[in-house]
Amino acid sequence: MNSPYSTKTRRRRGSLTRGFDPILSAAVVGLLIMGTLLVYSATKAWYASAGLDPQYYLKRHVINIVIGIALALGTTVIDYRLLRAYTPVIWATGVLGLIAVLIPGIGKSVNGHQAWIAFPGGFQVQPVELAKISIIVGMSLLLSERMHDGDEPNHRDVMLALLIAAIPILLILLQPDMGTVMIIGASVVMIIAVSGAPSRWVVGLLIVAVLGGFTAVKVGVVKDYQLKRLQSFVNPAADPQQSGYQLRQSRITVGSGGLAGKGLFKGPQTNGRFVPEQQTDFIFTVAGEELGFLGSSTIIILFLIIFLRGIRIARRSQDLFGRLVCIGVVAWFALQAFENIGMTMGVMPLLGVPLPLISYGGSSMFANLIGVGLLQNVHARQRG
Repeated sequence: MNSPYSTKTRRRRGSLTRGFDPILSAAVVGLLIMGTLLVYSATKAWYASAGLDPQYYLKRHVINIVIGIALALGTTVIDYRLLRAYTPVIWATGVLGLIAVLIPGIGKSVNGHQAWIAFPGGFQVQPVELAKISIIVGMSLLLSERMHDGDEPNHRDVMLALLIAAIPILLILLQPDMGTVMIIGASVVMIIAVSGAPSRWVVGLLIVAVLGGFTAVKVGVVKDYQLKRLQSFVNPAADPQQSGYQLRQSRITVGSGGLAGKGLFKGPQTNGRFVPEQQTDFIFTVAGEELGFLGSSTIIILFLIIFLRGIRIARRSQDLFGRLVCIGVVAWFALQAFENIGMTMGVMPLLGVPLPLISYGGSSMFANLIGVGLLQNVHARQRG
């Protein structure tokens, strides 16, 4: 009887890049290149005017990409079907990281979020980004390895999977980080929907999400500054000096680019630093101003290619575990990109999430490229 890990699979293991999806790889590389240029453009003039190294963010961003690519390649070394054995460790590591940031003296608060762990040399880690991976992999394992004879997960399977997601989500709420909770929630719902669980679970989760958001506001889990962001989404004049200002400047910057943009490094709004956090959460405003409609559309098209290739990989996966992991990653990327781009144009609330594969940020870049590595891992073994 032939093993699923055949000679053909072992050959692939020796030259994994031959099994990669070339279209997915090209789209990811395209976004990484565009992101690098946009991060440099968003910070170059600002740092130069302050007498600092104008390439400071550029150098760190490139280092983050190099480390992220190494992590992505490392993710493909172990056959994803063997990752089942390491899933409890991955999930526990994610939870421990979320607990650590809440411990005084270990966790560091940035922009109102107790979400960072600082290390010597100025290096910081945001465990919530890596927790996304642990939740996706953990839920996929439970829903794909059932202890009964049914072809679809039963209620007990779904409840255990939700428990795996609920523990880290509750820890993230304590930071608080509502934007990340929303992103993770989308992945959770999509994983359960694709797993074959009864549809009433999906409907129930959507209802719980709405009621949970309302309750979070009432009991004070959502902080004042987060409420002001939501108010500014409905009425930009509600907080004209803070979130309302940011949203107004963001719209002006995106709209000023026209069809072809002002030209890379030539955006007056960007160079004048009118939009706060422009190298991270509001990186798309740089694209809108300097690359215009054509450049911004290119970014969106590259994201669409990644989503479609991820769905294709999921559909062709020969086992449920690989399929669910791919769907979880695609849902994560899709909603986060939609939220980030939408908030810069005023069609989504300001939730403070980075644009995948483009925004500056080490933890985010590492997690994004690990996610890409998972997609490539499943693709490389589809015919194993």
